[in-house]
Amino acid sequence: MSSSGKPRILLLGEIEHEPAEKEWQSLSSLAELVTPKAKNRADFIKECKSGQLDGVVAIYRTFQSASTTGRIDEEIVKVLPKSVKFIAHNGAGYDQIDVPICTEHGIHISNVPTAVDDATADTGVFLALGALRGFNIALLNLRKNEFRGTTAPPLGHDPEGKVLGILGMGGIGRNMARKLRAFDMSVQYYNRNKLSDEMADGAKYVQFEELLKTSDVISLNLPLNSHTRHIISTPQFKLMKPGVVIVNTARGAVMDEAALVEALDSGIVASVGLDVYENEPEIHPGLMKNEKVMLMPHMGTYTVETQTAMEKWNISNVRMALEKGKLRSPVGEQKDMK
Repeated sequence: MSSSGKPRILLLGEIEHEPAEKEWQSLSSLAELVTPKAKNRADFIKECKSGQLDGVVAIYRTFQSASTTGRIDEEIVKVLPKSVKFIAHNGAGYDQIDVPICTEHGIHISNVPTAVDDATADTGVFLALGALRGFNIALLNLRKNEFRGTTAPPLGHDPEGKVLGILGMGGIGRNMARKLRAFDMSVQYYNRNKLSDEMADGAKYVQFEELLKTSDVISLNLPLNSHTRHIISTPQFKLMKPGVVIVNTARGAVMDEAALVEALDSGIVASVGLDVYENEPEIHPGLMKNEKVMLMPHMGTYTVETQTAMEKWNISNVRMALEKGKLRSPVGEQKDMK
């Protein structure tokens, strides 16, 4: 508790949009709003150990706050104030947080689902169409003032009639499926669990290997964890149709980048659209030099509307933690946590 008797809430990172900032400031009626002085992991650990953050009950964190704290792992969790019971993460993917360790210490974690779906799916559609049509080569030639190039770029492919295989049929995957159906693509998916007919909305459920063997475009829309790291690597590329197109808007490490470069060089993979990378912000040099690869610098949710909605959603998690002692959108691993 603070000197005022109120609980404290810690902001890791920044709230950048005015409507959300107003909502954050409104929490001052319920809690003392605090920010760390630390600018790096070592200093953050010292600050926690010093007792300066004692009384913090809930933490609002951003993806960018990892530059201060690093990953929320066992080392960090052990030095957090014992009062911390909630961490609200502003993002759909939460691989920066060691959820099992937090669970062991009684810390509840939330993420921001649904608010990210449209913008991320839109990015996936852009990358899928661009990679299919081979637009990246033409764009690069144009920037070099060569119009279509000294040699005409290879012909692209139409999306109509192609099979879209979605690996991970959550909110983003379903959103992307709905949008690409407008281009007369048929949709199949693999998921941990088969969806209800209503949620699948006409998409065909197939096994993992069948999806790899029969899809013309494969979209990766699954979270990164110990089970999904490098779920796409050399053995999986060997199963794919020659000339397959791959799109990744999830997390870079769900795909083995070195193996992807080899698959591109061999022609198994015709083109790729990537918004995420295995070791961001570093990008494999084999991807950087390949003109068939469309590269985006993790722009999936990079819109005013989506980022404002994400911030407001995350603040609602903090508010619910303060008012009701629970989170609005707890992560799946903690759905039964008391």
